Amino acid sequence: MKNWLTKWRLFTVFALMTLVLAGCGEPFLSTLQPAGEVADMQYSIMILSTIMMVVVVAVVTIIFVYVVVKFRRRKGDEDKIPEQVEGSHKLEVIWTVIPILLLIVLAVPVVAATFDLADTRAMDKENRKPEDALVINVRANLYWWEFEYPDHGIITSQDLVVPTDEKVYFNLKASDVKHSFWIPAIGGKMDTNTENINKFWLQFDSERSDLENEDYFYGKCAELCGPSHALMDFKVETLSKDEFNSWVKGMKEYKATAEGDMAQQGEQLFEEKGCIGCHAVNPVDERPEQARKGPNLATFGERSRVAGILEHNEENIRKWLKDPEAYKPGNKMTNTYPELEDGEVDALTEYLKGLKLEEK
Repeated sequence: MKNWLTKWRLFTVFALMTLVLAGCGEPFLSTLQPAGEVADMQYSIMILSTIMMVVVVAVVTIIFVYVVVKFRRRKGDEDKIPEQVEGSHKLEVIWTVIPILLLIVLAVPVVAATFDLADTRAMDKENRKPEDALVINVRANLYWWEFEYPDHGIITSQDLVVPTDEKVYFNLKASDVKHSFWIPAIGGKMDTNTENINKFWLQFDSERSDLENEDYFYGKCAELCGPSHALMDFKVETLSKDEFNSWVKGMKEYKATAEGDMAQQGEQLFEEKGCIGCHAVNPVDERPEQARKGPNLATFGERSRVAGILEHNEENIRKWLKDPEAYKPGNKMTNTYPELEDGEVDALTEYLKGLKLEEK
């Protein structure tokens, strides 16, 4: 009896934890608050399938309760055998046709949406005009993201900048292991592989871009890729078409500069310590992919996160520079990162803070 009570107590505790934890998480990481055409399609299909499942469960439950009550054994009827319906053609047809109809109702919108989402012909070179279809090459790495705008010659990292109210096409690939590109509020995930390129498109709705008082969305890696998989985040900033064009113009003209003695000392350390060998500081980076070993740090001073996870401030920049392994275990800087004195950390922090896009 005691063991039985203990098991039920544990079951109750875990059931309550499941219920409570199901509500955890940030609203801008929720698929239940769609903010784009793809997310709307997927949300509609999710609602449709949920309604169908609830109806089926409700009907089966009602039938089950009805049968249990109507055909229960009554006193005096112990030897009575109910009417047998084995081999009833009518019942066979009913419980065969109904599931088929349900599958058809669900399959039609799913197949239609699948073909629609897979239509990436507009991004093909022979069909594409750069002004009509924005293409972004996404490269996933352990544990950071690179975004290349091939028609503009721009490369950024950790911050994805996109225009609103138009389709944005993506080429997805990985440089090391399998990852998965996912912006929960905008659309479902798609894998990034090392052996092939996956393609798809997303659309960002301007009317819903200000989600829960956030001026950007978050993306994540949705494929277990290593010890810092859960820390492989990126930011998505949405701009109007005119604002996006201004951003592109500014990025093309951007040149990293160091203002002040401390920042200039940091710039010198950045080169002497070998940081420049992995990290570019200008968005126009013509090096091949193999040479781009670390995130591009252009406009680092304007970012909202350090390493995609820490709040962007001086203290966290210093913490990251001092010991990146403590915040993202298994990152590529581990075992190759030089020892830094406190003064060197201060100088590098000052230099990195100054990497900002000047207002044009």
